[in-house]
Amino acid sequence: MSDSRPSSLDLGVIGNGSIGALVDARGRFVWCCLPAFDGDPAFCSLLSPRVEDAGWFDVALEGERRSNQRYVENTAVLVTRLDAEDGSALEITDFAPRYKQYGRVFHPMAIVRTLRPIAGTPRVTLRLRPLTGYGARRPDRTSGSNHVRFVLDDGTVLRATTDAPLPMLRDELPFLLDREVHVLIGPDETLTESPSTHARAALEATLGYWREWVRYLSIPAEWQEAVIRAAITLKLCQYEGTGAIVAAMTTSIPEAPHTVRNWDYRYCWLRDAAFVVRALNRLGATRSMEEYLRYLYNLAAGADGDLGPVYGIHFERELLEREADHLAGYRGMGPVRIGNDAWRQAQNDVPGSVVLAAVQLFFDRRLESPGDAAAFTRLEAAGEAAWRLHDQPDAGLWEFRGRAHVHTYSAVMSWAACDRLAHIAAHLGAGARAAFWAERAQRVRDLVLARAVHPRHGCFVDAFDSERLDASLLLLADLRFVDARDPRYVATVEAIGRELRRGDYVYRYATADDFGMPETSFTICSFWYVEALAAIGRADEARALFEQLLARRNPLGLLSEDVHPETGELWGNFPQTYSLVGLINAASRLSRSWESLL
Repeated sequence: MSDSRPSSLDLGVIGNGSIGALVDARGRFVWCCLPAFDGDPAFCSLLSPRVEDAGWFDVALEGERRSNQRYVENTAVLVTRLDAEDGSALEITDFAPRYKQYGRVFHPMAIVRTLRPIAGTPRVTLRLRPLTGYGARRPDRTSGSNHVRFVLDDGTVLRATTDAPLPMLRDELPFLLDREVHVLIGPDETLTESPSTHARAALEATLGYWREWVRYLSIPAEWQEAVIRAAITLKLCQYEGTGAIVAAMTTSIPEAPHTVRNWDYRYCWLRDAAFVVRALNRLGATRSMEEYLRYLYNLAAGADGDLGPVYGIHFERELLEREADHLAGYRGMGPVRIGNDAWRQAQNDVPGSVVLAAVQLFFDRRLESPGDAAAFTRLEAAGEAAWRLHDQPDAGLWEFRGRAHVHTYSAVMSWAACDRLAHIAAHLGAGARAAFWAERAQRVRDLVLARAVHPRHGCFVDAFDSERLDASLLLLADLRFVDARDPRYVATVEAIGRELRRGDYVYRYATADDFGMPETSFTICSFWYVEALAAIGRADEARALFEQLLARRNPLGLLSEDVHPETGELWGNFPQTYSLVGLINAASRLSRSWESLL
C-alpha cells in the first residue's frame, strides 16, 4: 500500500544522548540514525528513499481525520493524538529512555512507543519498515515469539519487542486497539520483564529525569516555555559517549528550495559546540560544558597539530564527503551527503572557540572539578594557535569553499582567546602569564581596529581592508571586543540593519559565495541582531522582532537552520543547535527581571 506524504520540518525530536529520532505530525518516525547520531538512518523517509513505502515506523489509524502533537511539559516525551472519522482516537507516546540508574545515567540505543485508546475502539496497523545502507535496501528480518529483528548493514541489530500479538507487528495486520500496547525498539537483547512493566517504569523514570533537569535551570522570567524547549533540545544534541555536540541531527536538508547547499551536520563543530556550552552555562546547565571539555581534551591529546573546525562524534578527524545515491533528498531535492569536507578547511576562530568554551570552568564555584593550573596549561596551547593564526587568511565561520581572507570574526576570536587566558591567569595568581596574554590580546586588538574598520563609514567590515559586511560582526560587543555604545559598533549594527535585513530576517551576508546568492536567512543571525538592537538601546524594537522570530518556530517550538523570508518556511538541517542557542541568548538578554514580574 502506497502512502506518500510531503516532507515537512513540522517535526518533534526525541532522544537520550545516544540516539535521536524525528517524528512527524502524525506520529511517524521519519529519521533516526543507528547506533548513534552519525550512523546509518534506519528511518530515513525524511530524505525520500528510492525504495518505495519504507524507511519509517508509524501507526496507521483507519479513517484518520486529524492529528495533534505535544510534549509532556518540561520533558523530551512526545505525545501524538490521532482521531478517526468514527470518533475513535488514540494517543501515541514516544520517548528514548534516559534516567539515573546504578550511579550513572542510563541512555540505551532504544525507543519506547506506547499506544493508548482514548475514545472508542480505534482500528490501527503497526507499520515498522526500516531500511539500511542509507536507504539502499530492506534489512534482513527474523522473528521470535514476541519480537522482530532487523539486521542492518554495519552489524547493528534492531529488535522490536511488543505485547501486541506478534502478527500485528510482523505482518502488519490491522487490529482493534482495546487496551494499551507497547513497542520497544532497541538492541538485540532479551527483555526480562513484560513490555508494559518495562515501558511504564522507563516512562516514569524518564519523565522524572527531565523534570529534575529543567527544575534546576536558571531561566529568564519571560518566554519560559520557549527557552525550556530549546534547552532540552540542545541537551538532546550532545552525544553522551564522548561529550561531542552535533550541529544538528540530520544531513542534507537544503538551505533553500532546489539548492545544492545540502550538508551533513551530524558532527561536532567546535565553534557551534562552544555556542551551545555557553548558552547552557547561562542557564546553569554546566554539566554539558564539563562533558564537552573532556571531548576537547581527548581531541587535543590525539591531535598532531592545530585542532580542525569539525570532528566526528567519536573523534574522527577525516569526514570524507560522499553522496548517498539511494536517497533522493528532502522533497526530492538532493544530493544527500555523508561526511563534510569542512574538516579540510582553515577556520581560524576555532582556538578562540575552544578557550571560550572553557572559561567558566575556572570561575564557577559550583563545579566538582574546577579549572586549575594544569587545565590552564592545556588551554594555553589553544592560545598559542590563536596567536599564530590571528592575521592569517581562512575560510571563516561561514566556511567559504572557494576563497580565503583574514576574516574579522576569526581575528576577534583570536583576541578573545588571548584576553580570556589573561583573565584566567590573573584569577589563578599567575601574574607573568596574565601579562603575557594581555600584551598579545592588545596587539591583536590594535591590528583589528586598524584593518577591519571602514575608513569612511566607521563600521566594522567582514575582513581586513574589505568593503563588505557579515552578520558575525554583531557579536563583537557580546565578545567584549568593543562596548555596545562604541560608535563603531553602533554604526555596524545600523549598517547591517540596512544591508542584510530582509523584513524580520537577517542574512549572513549579501554577496554571492561559492554557490551564488543566499536565498534564505540563517536563523541565528536574526537572533544576533535582536541582541545587538537591545545592546545599543533599541530594546522595544528588539522585543518586537524577537516575538516575530518566535512565531517562526514549528508547532512544537523547534527551529531549523534557515527561514525563507518570503514564506516563513523552515529550511536547513534540524533541529539546529545554532538557532536554539540564539533563541536562549536573546530571551535572556531581553527578559524583564523576575523581581519586576512578581
